[in-house]
Amino acid sequence: MIVDDHPVVRDGLRGMFDHVVDIEVVAEASDGFEALVMARRVRPHVVLMDLRMPGLDGVGAIQRLRVDHPEIKVIVLTTYDTDADVTRAMAAGVAGYLLKDAPREELHRAVRTAAAGGAVLAPSIASALIGRPSTPEPSRRELEVLRLVARGSANKEIARALLISETTVKTHLKHVFAKLGVDSRAAAVVVAMERGLI
Repeated sequence: MIVDDHPVVRDGLRGMFDHVVDIEVVAEASDGFEALVMARRVRPHVVLMDLRMPGLDGVGAIQRLRVDHPEIKVIVLTTYDTDADVTRAMAAGVAGYLLKDAPREELHRAVRTAAAGGAVLAPSIASALIGRPSTPEPSRRELEVLRLVARGSANKEIARALLISETTVKTHLKHVFAKLGVDSRAAAVVVAMERGLI
């Protein structure tokens, strides 16, 4: 199944699989919500999922698919290769992460590999992950701050609750963002929850 909010992209991807005898495109969806409906209806083996779409985005759809249909393998197919995007997708449990400039043969190979239970990564993503120094987990205090963020507390409220300054709260959050590979409070909460940290 192909999930992308651009009809031209969906058409192009479908065309790339037209004459491949062992791969059949069984459905298309234009956003995450439609993807969930179609997944229930057609039960694809593999989903090619864009990340940024209106309504329910790719990561949100992947998380729901992993719960409702854990047997379906999802490959992210996107133009975005930032650390935050890759980290969120990997934490959601994808079988692969490819960029939209991937050659046709690489796409075919990725779908076959995912269907067989393997994992696939775009070469540039794999290089970045291998070259990335391992980052430590957030400290106990940083997780306390993040738990309060998850409850909707503002920096001033967090500072008051933990008896620290607002500047210290901001420093803790900056460290959390770096350790989790994210760039916003919301993304930090999502990744921390997915990893069972909070």
